[in-house]
Amino acid sequence: MKNILLIGGSYGIGASLAQILANDNQVVVASRTKPENVLDKVKYITFDASVDEINLDLLPETIDGFVYFPGSINLRPFKGLSLESFKQDFEINVLSLIKVLKAILPKLNASNNPSLVFLSTVAVAQGMPFHSSVATAKAAIEGLAKSLAAEYAPKMRINVIAPSIVDTPLANRFLNNETKIQKSAEKHPLNRVGNKDDIAEMISFLLSDKSSWMTGQILSVDGGLSTLITN
Repeated sequence: MKNILLIGGSYGIGASLAQILANDNQVVVASRTKPENVLDKVKYITFDASVDEINLDLLPETIDGFVYFPGSINLRPFKGLSLESFKQDFEINVLSLIKVLKAILPKLNASNNPSLVFLSTVAVAQGMPFHSSVATAKAAIEGLAKSLAAEYAPKMRINVIAPSIVDTPLANRFLNNETKIQKSAEKHPLNRVGNKDDIAEMISFLLSDKSSWMTGQILSVDGGLSTLITN
């Protein structure tokens, strides 16, 4: 049984992942918000990655799997984005991740072969207007993951999932009516937006031993958006 730490797993993809993992693993969810559904087999601790230092005493001695969910969808024209907006997106997506990683590194090193999963966006590989701030931050995550994967191989495996838009509370303002949902779906070759289980199942795979020969990868889970043209 593995010890899995999810940062920001109280709703959306994180909550779905916790449910998938809970039966066969010891799962700790560290989040600033209360979970939408409390799972009996999951330990919940209050933690805001942007401002808090994680309490290591509340975590298991060994961490075998780690996922960092906090992020942002700050879509505006470049001319309307202040330098502070770029700093805020970089803080929550990158610097807070680094802070947590440094804190838990001894617990990761205590595991035989820990697996780490970060979240990026399709907008890094597929240039999109109005994504300059979030794409900059997520591109840094991809670079960080590849560098760490090389540095810590073969001890640790580190991979990144780069999704397109997923129907979660974070994306609600872009998918809050049927017209928006349909327009977004039509942009994807598979003609739908992602759902939380699409991403949670892939993360579960990357945390498991089934992906034991994968590291340093950026995996596009995006309905074909980044690689296919169908119209």
